[in-house]
Parts: sequence; C-alpha cells; structure tokens
Amino acid sequence: MGDWLWYGGRPSVDLVNTIRDRKLGGRETLRTPADLAAWLREAGLPGDPADAGLRAVRRLREAIDLLAFPDVSAADRGSVPDSRETLPRTTREAVDVVNAAIAAAPPVPTLALDDAGRPVAAPREESTAAALARLAVDAVGLLTGDDLLRVCAAPDCGVRFVDRSPARNRQWCSMRRCGNRHKARRHYDRTRS
Repeated sequence: MGDWLWYGGRPSVDLVNTIRDRKLGGRETLRTPADLAAWLREAGLPGDPADAGLRAVRRLREAIDLLAFPDVSAADRGSVPDSRETLPRTTREAVDVVNAAIAAAPPVPTLALDDAGRPVAAPREESTAAALARLAVDAVGLLTGDDLLRVCAAPDCGVRFVDRSPARNRQWCSMRRCGNRHKARRHYDRTRS
C-alpha cells in the first residue's frame, strides 16, 4: 500500500492530494512510474508502468488543483516536483490540459468481429491515457457541479476534499488524521494552563 490519502471524495481530488504536506512546501508521492502504477491500481484505474506518463499525470493534477482551488495561495500549493516540467500557470492553460487529457483517451469499447464473424465489444485500451481521461472527466463533473470544495484547516496539511457533511462545515481532511491532532493540541493547551 502506498503513501496515498483517499480523503478527497472524488478521484480527481485524490489525484490532487498526491502532493502531500502542501502547506509545508509539498512532498511528491508520484516520484517514479512504479509509484504512479501503484496509485492507479489502488484508485481502481487502468495504467501500465511502461506507459506511466508521470509528466502528463502531474500536469493534469496541477491543472485540476488550479481550477478547483483557485483561491489557494501559491505558498499553500506546495512546490512543483520537477521544475523542468511545463505545468499550467493560468486557468486557460489548465482548461486546455484537462481537455487534452479527455481528447487523448481511447474511445469507449468499439465493435469488432470475433473469429466466427459475430459482433463483439472490443475492450477499450487500458492505458494511462485512459486513466487520465477518467480523472479529467471526473474533474469536469467536479468543476461544473455543486460540490463544496475545501482545504484541510490544519496549519500543516493542505489536503483537498469535497465537503459532503450534512451541515457542509467539515474542516479536516479526516478526523482520524488532522481533526484528532487538533483536538489533542487544544486539550493539551487547556490542561497545561
């Protein structure tokens, strides 16, 4: 099991969360094609380590983050994993990256003939491009829907998530992670006084 967080509430937000500890400068979890293959597998998405496309995944991740969380400061976005990569800097560039990921995807299953000449559905290509397309389509739904998007309130976290709480007032990426740490610090401060 990788160093992944699944608190986002949507696959595209979970992809954004592959940069961890953003408020502390950022930590890349998709360092190698093998890391990407493991993340895709755990996310239930297609992908082949030989076809990893780390650069394309990172571009899509940063595009989604820029579009979904436009009010997040540059300091709270975390550092870019590889400064040689051309990452989207404007919302127009980010939209182009998302649309390119969708357009590059293999089509849904096509019709083919089996050995006996009967029509059958040909399986769609299980490539990283297909995974990126699914993530990009999910991002379109995220960006055009009415999901309430938040960033964890912990001063050292930065994990993004969809707030589906009944009162729509969720503060923490997870109560087990940041919420409990905050409660423990507050309790310690009160008892120490």
